Amino acid sequence: MKTVLVTGTFDFLHRGHLSFLTQAKRYGDHLTVIVARDSTVKKIKGRASIHYEKERLALVKSIRIVDHAVLGDRNDPYKIIARLRPQVICLGYDQTHAFARGLESALKHRHLTTRIVTLKPFHQKRLKSTQRSKLLAQVGT
Repeated sequence: MKTVLVTGTFDFLHRGHLSFLTQAKRYGDHLTVIVARDSTVKKIKGRASIHYEKERLALVKSIRIVDHAVLGDRNDPYKIIARLRPQVICLGYDQTHAFARGLESALKHRHLTTRIVTLKPFHQKRLKSTQRSKLLAQVGT
């Protein structure tokens, strides 16, 4: 069985998320999703998520193509990856934060030969939800 792993916030689940999960599932037989902790969302995005981590986790678990979903580790984001030992990790085109930048070296440090794949955006020319929120905030000022 080939396990594919993805990570994300998954706040206000939308078609872009479903495209992301569908693309990832094509790389293996078993799709595991790590849902970001509330504290991680605040640290990475600079704001709290709209929904609490357990709500976001429950929503992701309800998606038919998701085989397994868990919350991320509170202290070491790579610790759970070492435990799950996926063959493939799929990143979203917009996942450029510290976690993604440090992923390759973290895998090597843990002696994992996991393949890293960056997926395509749902719609090339549309703004992602974070960009849309920033734009609306600018317009409102």
